[in-house]
Amino acid sequence: MEQVRLDENTVTVVRRHGRPDSPVRLVLSHGNGLAIDAYYPFWSLLADEFDLVVYDIRNHGWNAVGERKHHNIPTMLHDHDVLARAIAERLGDKPTVGVFHSLSTLTAILSLSGPYSGLVLFDPPLCKPAASEAEFDEALDRQTALTRRRSPRFRSEEEFSDLLRYSPLYARVVPGVRELVARTTLTKAADGEGLGLRCPREFEAQVSEYMRSFAPLLDLDMLYCPTKVIGADPTLPHAYLPSFDLKHIESVDYDFIVDSTHLLQLEKPAECVAMLRVFLRQSGLLGGSTQWRTGSKG
Repeated sequence: MEQVRLDENTVTVVRRHGRPDSPVRLVLSHGNGLAIDAYYPFWSLLADEFDLVVYDIRNHGWNAVGERKHHNIPTMLHDHDVLARAIAERLGDKPTVGVFHSLSTLTAILSLSGPYSGLVLFDPPLCKPAASEAEFDEALDRQTALTRRRSPRFRSEEEFSDLLRYSPLYARVVPGVRELVARTTLTKAADGEGLGLRCPREFEAQVSEYMRSFAPLLDLDMLYCPTKVIGADPTLPHAYLPSFDLKHIESVDYDFIVDSTHLLQLEKPAECVAMLRVFLRQSGLLGGSTQWRTGSKG
């Protein structure tokens, strides 16, 4: 476990799992309002083969809650680059692949530092032009409103996980995930009465609003390293943001997981891991190749 200082008031706890002696490192983070430990059903399947490094976005998971004014995508982009440098400096240089979901894919794509040998991006919040922009904006408005109406306090983890059973977003997750989400996203309320959200609802909603401005900037043709995009099934109704078929983007290796939605790593963890492994093998990393090295854009 390492503490990485992001600024004078903010520290992020970085944890290492898996095989430190593996020739390939995977760095993983999560989506808005969640915590990387909630993705354990997914990343635990990689622990026997890879050096795993996991961290929570600021104001999420293991991290203390800071000022709301700093809870925004430009600050998270800064955090992403600081963390990538710190991981390489403290744990040693080796081929490193960023494995991100939703919100954390956004900062990985927008980063100008080029810290990774490869990227695997699960259901990034991409906004297609023209008519699809309206669908994307409407979904963001709906999700932001739902977040702001969420109860800020719960009597127990069981109450929270029971509520998730009624959420379309959690309808397809594997057994135990709702309980795991409760355990990793709730903490004791400041006044000692019940449990509150580790990432306050106002913080989560604020970032949802920021996505509208930044999603159109995600140009997959400008990526600096080999990248795999693994999406939710674009033929299914969406419970979060619309998932678009990206086969038309020739510069990106794109696939989707059949019968999955936005939380695909928690719905089909084995399938997601299999697709990630195929990408790494085809790219030469599983054989310990050093043909991918960290570097900067341009």
